[in-house]
Amino acid sequence: MVAFSTNADIQLVTFHLNGEEYGIDVMRVREISSMADITKTANSPQYVRGVINLRGTIVPIISLRNRFGFPDVADDSMSCIAVMDFKGELTGFVIDGISDVVRVKPSDIQPPPIETAAQPWIEGILDINQRLVIFLNLEHLV
Repeated sequence: MVAFSTNADIQLVTFHLNGEEYGIDVMRVREISSMADITKTANSPQYVRGVINLRGTIVPIISLRNRFGFPDVADDSMSCIAVMDFKGELTGFVIDGISDVVRVKPSDIQPPPIETAAQPWIEGILDINQRLVIFLNLEHLV
């Protein structure tokens, strides 16, 4: 579980994936880029789409749809890559589309349901303006 100061709001980037809404800590997001040509890599897990060259840095690209076991769909004009920084290492995640940037209080993050215990990337659940958002820690996916 990510520890947050109880006084300070946190900002989340929310995005869509398989018809659901997810949120990630904006401080982890390096950039959101449009879909790029992804070079496939041999003998990679199915959820690893390949790599891209991001201004001279080779970045692995993970399909969140495949990683979460959702059906594959063709990328469309809303599909994009969220490039995240994990301790100086960049990883890109293909998502269906960006939704919003929101501020929330850490106390608004409810613990994940017990059945998600086997999925350590789920940090919690938020109710943001009558819509449920699953708060993720994508560092557990890489």
